[in-house]
Amino acid sequence: VYLETYGCQMNVSDTEIAWAILQKSGYARTKELAEQQLEWPVFLVPREKAEQAIWNRLQHLKVLKARRPQARAPLRIGILGCMAERLKEEILHREKLVDVVAGPDAYRDLPRLLAVAESGQQAANVLLSLDETYADILPVQTSAGGTTAFVSIMRGCDNMCSYCIVPFTRGRERSRPIASILQEVRMLSDQGVKEVTLLGQNVNSFRDLSEVQFQSVAAPGLSRGFSTVYKAKQGGLRFSHLLDQVSRIDPEMRIRFTSPHPKDFPDEASVLQLIQERHNICKQLHLPAQSGSTRVLEAMRRGYTREAYLELVHHVRDIIPGVSLSSDFITGFCGETEEDHQQTVSLLREVRYNVGFLFAYSMRQKTRAHHRLQDDVPTDVKKRRLEELVAAFREEAARANAALVGQAQLVLVEGPSKRSASELCGRNDGNIKVIFPDAELEDAAECGAPGRAQPGDYVMVKVTSASSQTLRGVPLCRTTLSRAAASH
Repeated sequence: VYLETYGCQMNVSDTEIAWAILQKSGYARTKELAEQQLEWPVFLVPREKAEQAIWNRLQHLKVLKARRPQARAPLRIGILGCMAERLKEEILHREKLVDVVAGPDAYRDLPRLLAVAESGQQAANVLLSLDETYADILPVQTSAGGTTAFVSIMRGCDNMCSYCIVPFTRGRERSRPIASILQEVRMLSDQGVKEVTLLGQNVNSFRDLSEVQFQSVAAPGLSRGFSTVYKAKQGGLRFSHLLDQVSRIDPEMRIRFTSPHPKDFPDEASVLQLIQERHNICKQLHLPAQSGSTRVLEAMRRGYTREAYLELVHHVRDIIPGVSLSSDFITGFCGETEEDHQQTVSLLREVRYNVGFLFAYSMRQKTRAHHRLQDDVPTDVKKRRLEELVAAFREEAARANAALVGQAQLVLVEGPSKRSASELCGRNDGNIKVIFPDAELEDAAECGAPGRAQPGDYVMVKVTSASSQTLRGVPLCRTTLSRAAASH
């Protein structure tokens, strides 16, 4: 089997789950396209441009399939994940490009689907589940020897934002048992992984219902200015408990999480308190705003106003001084006026994010917006507004990052810089890329001789310059996460 992964971090996690299932069924994996018996692009595709690239890829594979010698086993092509669920009919019938289609909750069925495909028939399973979390399957890391890893803690989403396809392609929200997550994080720690990101569509609404004694716990309340389209569910161990347990596993392992929803933060002071207190939970938060206009936020069904969002930002910065903030923004949503757009620009400037993910809106079938709203902002207006948002974000991010010049930052080394083999690249606690020369370094912990930093090492770097995307600096010494925390 040969696997290719496209799209979001959740698809990286899905690839690892699918591969673990196939490995148990006797499959071997190849990195060479010429060797394989079947090819699986694995996708979740939020934007049309990426989707078109996938159709082009399938055309290329169709040619490979046609050229394959008859003496060899036929090439089977499959698609897994959200795109498989959303476009099943089109994928199976458009020029007969694909043999196997499996949605996000059907990976256990892959061995059977492949057996059907071997007989020359097309095979598909895109049924969504109310309880599938793959809790008993330890994913096989696809980047062996990597310093960082994603750990999926939940699947699906209940928020029903009007622009979003996820509840229809990944189903309703359900959480993995905490014991299963802790087992996976311990395994990663044993493998030498130094940074784990807890992954879910809405991580801070996590609730583990697997232990009976916690099933009657009251549902947390929402703060003033926040609302939800579904009734808050009671019972279960919450995200703060999971974060507490995960951070205790390995004091030398950094913990991040994404993506939380702003509405689930206000009365979760315990989560913010944990971030502030624990040296190995990164002082970095992803707070997806999507728009700076209360009117557009209401049309998006985000469950908060501009004012409530800003109040949350101030609350976060009060509890976690120096926190690094990132966000998502969609420009050109249905009915967005020029005034709405300017409010988003002003929010970007007021909050001054360190990292941003900005997109022009593209309508998706099945969503509430598709059924109820008009995609009425012209393409050229979306393009211009996106350019203005990107320019404002970069300007403010450059200012935020410039404040770090002259400071020492603890950097987890990921490997050589893409642009120069004589430089190393890593990320600081705030998840900002840091580049510095690859040089002989003293070991501040005095547990090793001077030497060059390796992937997985922590290096103290003095920042000498900054841009909107990157920090540059000079390395001071190798150290440990615990030692660096103790010296601050």
